[in-house]
Amino acid sequence: MASKAAGSSSSASLEQGFEEEDELLMMIQGSESGWVEARTSCDHLGSLSSDLSHIPTPDNPCNRCHHPSENWLCLSCKDVLCSRFVNKHMLQHYHQINHCVALSYSDLSVWCFACDAYLDAQVIMQLRPVYETAYILKFGEAPPFRAR
Repeated sequence: MASKAAGSSSSASLEQGFEEEDELLMMIQGSESGWVEARTSCDHLGSLSSDLSHIPTPDNPCNRCHHPSENWLCLSCKDVLCSRFVNKHMLQHYHQINHCVALSYSDLSVWCFACDAYLDAQVIMQLRPVYETAYILKFGEAPPFRAR
């Protein structure tokens, strides 16, 4: 009987090992890593400002609360407002005025509130000029673009 108990114990341990290996593989492949695939299209780009080559600098504080960081640039009216992790002024701006596309001055990501998704500013040609300008203002050099 001792051998039977040992056999089922090693079988359970082997099965647990396979489950842990599957979980690790899923994490490596990105399904649980928190990686989000940015969209390569958006139906809300018609509301973008016609002049996104002239934008406020990334060091501008929130226009409402004057918080110095975690700020976003509205790509419709060029207001600089703080993130949902500060005082939610950009989120309120979206709800009040329906300007839905914004660029984060923290990491230069672009978010569409209406799509509830990140947008790939290197692929979506309407967003590329504002991404390039923000990058130059933030880092003092042109951005490296990834190969497709």
